[in-house]
Amino acid sequence: MGVGSSPCASCKLLRRRCAKDCIFAPYFPSDDPQKFAIVHKVFGASNVSKMLQELPVHQRVDAVNSLVYEANARARDPVYGCVGAITYLQNQVSQLQMQLTMAQAEILCIQMQQDQQQQQQAALLANNTTTNPYNLILNEAINAWDYDDDDDNSFLLQNNNMPHDDELFNFSTWSNIDNHVMYHESFKKESSMYGHDMVS
Repeated sequence: MGVGSSPCASCKLLRRRCAKDCIFAPYFPSDDPQKFAIVHKVFGASNVSKMLQELPVHQRVDAVNSLVYEANARARDPVYGCVGAITYLQNQVSQLQMQLTMAQAEILCIQMQQDQQQQQQAALLANNTTTNPYNLILNEAINAWDYDDDDDNSFLLQNNNMPHDDELFNFSTWSNIDNHVMYHESFKKESSMYGHDMVS
């Protein structure tokens, strides 16, 4: 029996006496007749009663809630019912996954572009350092003279014809360096011809 002497929504709708052990009474109260009406319309009262009797008591509340949801979905969409709602939600999940994949791909592209720019900047900086005229002059002079000890290095320091920053593009400075290289090479050749080293 329902609350007090009022029959449950099922017995009220079916116009029958509500027994004390009515299986519908705990789940379909008399103050919410629409809840049972939609379930009865879609599934039928006898099917619902049989389903509840086959379930343990602690699972019946969840079963009734599921039946009510499915019945409302069927009322909104008579063709697909809750399957249509499930399909709609699955499509939303697929779209969100696609958007997430695209966002991750864009992030990866941005990271690759940033890495490439950093590599280009590093290469440009290294190239500028290597091709600096002052550094090239020093490297060429040291390689041409082939100084291997401190005495030979002192010869380079004693000659003040190495260009300073303000003389890098002075034609006479370049000529002086070429003259030193040519003089030192010819001097080494003459020394080797006489069998002894004349360079101090």
